[in-house]
Amino acid sequence: MDIGTSEENPGLTQTLCTYPYNATLQGTIPQGFFRSVAFAKGVGITGKPYVQLTGCIVPQLVDRLNPADSGGQYDSNGGVTLQGNPIGSQCLGYASYVQLIEPGGPRACIRCCIDPVDCPLTL
Repeated sequence: MDIGTSEENPGLTQTLCTYPYNATLQGTIPQGFFRSVAFAKGVGITGKPYVQLTGCIVPQLVDRLNPADSGGQYDSNGGVTLQGNPIGSQCLGYASYVQLIEPGGPRACIRCCIDPVDCPLTL
């Protein structure tokens, strides 16, 4: 399924984590999905901290991803219901997150923020 289609249809997506804390609700990111990752942490415009992972991915390792898809965005505060997409998703220890995933790139980026202002949903 393309990212854009999943964004428009709440409930069709599932959160994938490196270490799921709720195995019934979350899947595990497969070993080797990230080929290379850069980790950054900083202070946002609000003066509060954020962390960010940016890297190349192997979309073929996740059956829900279309390797030819140009991608889209997942986040904790948006979606059709404004409850995040996937609904109820979160970055533990942070109030907000925004993730861009481009299987056709193939790249992904996720930023987790203490203050939602530091994780803008639009640029």
